[in-house]
Amino acid sequence: MDRTSLPPASGRPLPVSGESAQTSGWWGMWCLIVTEAALFAYLLFSYFYLGSQAHGTWVPELPKLKLALPNTILLVASSLVLWWGERGMRSGKTRRLALALGASVLMGAVFVGVQVKEWQDKPFSFTDNAYATSYYTTTGFHMLHVAAGLVMLSVLLLWTVLGKFSAKRHAAVSVGALYWHFVDVVWLAVFFSYYLLPHLG
Repeated sequence: MDRTSLPPASGRPLPVSGESAQTSGWWGMWCLIVTEAALFAYLLFSYFYLGSQAHGTWVPELPKLKLALPNTILLVASSLVLWWGERGMRSGKTRRLALALGASVLMGAVFVGVQVKEWQDKPFSFTDNAYATSYYTTTGFHMLHVAAGLVMLSVLLLWTVLGKFSAKRHAAVSVGALYWHFVDVVWLAVFFSYYLLPHLG
């Protein structure tokens, strides 16, 4: 094409987000989620399989819910807060999105801190037995996903403050929120398997 036939540049920077929620990034995130969901499915399968083959006591001690239950509620609440902010952005409420992203990052950081405290309080270490290895591996992988989500939400918060999103263009927010919701759903499966099931016998 002749360069003279191209429309003149507007001088404005390119947008960081598409107009449609179903962008290539959205589909790419779904592919990532399917892959990571398979990883956690394998980890949980190995936990249940090893538990079914164990002779004697499988769980060294009943998991304490004093920290784990409020921490789970906090993580789920962060998803609801993020959903609230994303819904607001559809109407152009940038401040609401910034507030939701900031709150979600803070809540996620508190979740990480409480989880680290739980690790420190456990009476077993990574190499003590199969249960301990399974517990630390699964919760450790989940912690890495939470950390990745916090980085993602922090970048989205920065872009929001810089005015990169609008009611028309905020697909990146939807993609980031999708990943954060996935992280929360995975934790519910981990929490049920490692924390609640032992109490149910």
